[in-house]
Amino acid sequence: MSKHPASPPLTPRKTPSQRRSAHTVEAILEAAARILETQGLTACSTNAVAQRAGVSIGSLYQYFPNRDALTVALIERETAQLLSDVHDASSHGSALERIRAMVQAAVAHQLRRPELARVIDFEERRLPLQERHQRVAQVIHQTLVQALQLADAPWVLDDVVTVAHDLFALTHGMIDAAGERGETDALDLERRVMRAIRGYLTLAGE
Repeated sequence: MSKHPASPPLTPRKTPSQRRSAHTVEAILEAAARILETQGLTACSTNAVAQRAGVSIGSLYQYFPNRDALTVALIERETAQLLSDVHDASSHGSALERIRAMVQAAVAHQLRRPELARVIDFEERRLPLQERHQRVAQVIHQTLVQALQLADAPWVLDDVVTVAHDLFALTHGMIDAAGERGETDALDLERRVMRAIRGYLTLAGE
C-alpha cells in the first residue's frame, strides 16, 4: 500500500525564550511581511527572508522549518493585533460603541498594511487553518453577542446568536471585498459598514 507524503509542518520549531531570540524572530517575520507586500509570494523564499532580516538561513531554520510555517507565524502575529483590538472594544460602554470599535478594528486589520493583508487572505485560504479560523471567529462572535445583549442596545432581537453570525459575515464580506478592490479610505469603509449594520439591526428588531 502506497503512503501519502506527510504534510510539511506549519508550526515553529521552537519558541524564543530570550529577548535576543525574540528580536530575531520578529526581524524574520517583519522581513517576510516586507517582501510579501512589496514583491509578492513568488519572491518570498526562506533565503530571501533570511537575507532581508540580516540573519543566516540556519538561524531562520532554527525557528521555522519552511516558508509555510513562517507564513502561519506571520498570520498569527497579524491576527493577534486584531484580537487585541477586539478585546479592547469590549471596554466601550454602549452596544453601538462596542460594535463600532469592532468594525474599526476589522477595517484597520485590512487597511493598515493593505498589500500584506491581501496576500495573507490568499494564504489563509490556501493553508489548512480551519481550526484557527474557527477560534478567531468564535472570539469575535462572542464579543458581538455580548454587545448585542447590553441593556442599552436599541434593538429587541429574538435570536442574538444568529444576528451576531450575520453581522460577522456582513462585516467580513464588505471589508474583504474593499481590500480586494484596493480601497484605502478607512473612515469611509467604517461608515459604510456601520450603515449596513444599523440597517440590518433596525429591520431585525422590528
